[in-house]
Amino acid sequence: MTKPKIIHFSDILCVWAYVAQSNLSRLAQDFGDQIDVEVRYCSVFPDSHGKIDRVWADRGGFTGYAAHVRDVVTGFPDVSLNDDTWVATRPRSSASPHQFIKVAELIEAEQVASGNPLDERLSVRAAKELRRAFFVEAQDISHWDVQREVANRLDMNFDDVLRRYESGEAIARLVGDYELAQIMKIEGSPTYVLNEGRQRLYGNVSYGIVAANVREILSSQLDESASACS
Repeated sequence: MTKPKIIHFSDILCVWAYVAQSNLSRLAQDFGDQIDVEVRYCSVFPDSHGKIDRVWADRGGFTGYAAHVRDVVTGFPDVSLNDDTWVATRPRSSASPHQFIKVAELIEAEQVASGNPLDERLSVRAAKELRRAFFVEAQDISHWDVQREVANRLDMNFDDVLRRYESGEAIARLVGDYELAQIMKIEGSPTYVLNEGRQRLYGNVSYGIVAANVREILSSQLDESASACS
């Protein structure tokens, strides 16, 4: 029986993806090898300054958006936020840190143990460290110097990271994610795509709802496998 694939799309600068990142880990832990979790990235903040200037122009610009982010995080007591995030620290684009994650994916694909559990994947650890650097430490993760620090935390050789930037490998892999998001008509971050694209859960969705949908898909598979013509 083919394992159901769960595709998770997010933007690294999205606060809703940040507060809900533990849900993805919990999903992988609770369902284990019953499901195949595929992590992808979409482009919500390709030009964060242009977007916030445009979308938040009548709501206080960066000041208003930073207040909105604080309000979101307030609803999650276990999640931390630095006062300077989006106030003093305003990354230009999520594309740069996304490219860093794609390098981590390329490295893990070359490793023998590339089938590691979700939280042990280098790319997933890289995403968590980048979110921590931005939301908790208020570092500009679009800047290579910050990415160098994150690489050191993950024991990644940053010269290798730069080589994969220069070769075009990383950006090619990232464009693949962005194109898939367009094909699947992903509207925002985070989004779960389930049941071969027939179901999607978008935005501030509780873990209970995500898990219930996965259980239903697994149950449906069992029912189908038990059916027979007579």
